[in-house]
Amino acid sequence: MTVSTQNSYHYSVMRRALDVIDAAEAPLSLEELAGRMQLSPSHFQRLFSAWVGVSPKRYQQYLTLDHARRLLCDRHTVLDTAEEMGLSGTGRLHDLFLRWEAMSPGDVARRGEGLTIRYGWFASPFGEALAMATDKGLCGLAFAEECGHEAAWEDMAQRWPEARFLEDPNAISPWVEAAFAAKGEARLHMIGAPFQIKVWEALLQVPTGHVTTYSDIARAIGSPRAVRAVGTAVGRNPISFLIPCHRALRKSGGLGGYHWGLPVKRTMLAWESARTEA
Repeated sequence: MTVSTQNSYHYSVMRRALDVIDAAEAPLSLEELAGRMQLSPSHFQRLFSAWVGVSPKRYQQYLTLDHARRLLCDRHTVLDTAEEMGLSGTGRLHDLFLRWEAMSPGDVARRGEGLTIRYGWFASPFGEALAMATDKGLCGLAFAEECGHEAAWEDMAQRWPEARFLEDPNAISPWVEAAFAAKGEARLHMIGAPFQIKVWEALLQVPTGHVTTYSDIARAIGSPRAVRAVGTAVGRNPISFLIPCHRALRKSGGLGGYHWGLPVKRTMLAWESARTEA
């Protein structure tokens, strides 16, 4: 089993663990949780430690429903000061260097006409992922574990209906592997309207293991009353995980929505919290 396939398998176990933990009236012991996953305690322990570097007991705390509220209290990033505090940039994804470029409004209006987009399916820490890229960088990253392959493909392809799509995973795999390994260079080609680009730029300021709110983003881009529009732009982010829309929460500490399913969002937040603390 390759490392990437192992990561996808680990996510499927975590997804099942979400339901078990949510249904439990009290925290489960290692033996109980491993039994529910139909794994031996020792294998379950090794799986967790290999995936995020912490024990199942600790990780279980990250998967609970109130984890987002604790994050908001302890690691709330105010975007107005994030850059001054040195919280942005390459530290956001450990050793990963992000280089990004936005498509011009005119190109966006042409809906991908004249654009060649290469794509492929990849195993990720959060299940099967659909990656898309132009010659300039990744323009799409979707997660299919909750919605399925067909829905993920249709969702991404309809964003640029006039583009030419070419299945060529080898051509884009270096960027994808860098993204999930958090090492090397991952280039991004952000395709969206000017307001959306501003929102996505703000999201790039949120460090790994931290969260922000939709209202913080609205203030940071100079549109404090546009919270609803910000939420829509966050939801339309085509490059999930790398442009970290999963780190945007409601002011109440609620998870809000997530385009690829709330279980994926919860698992991403838990995975990042565990790796940050480990």
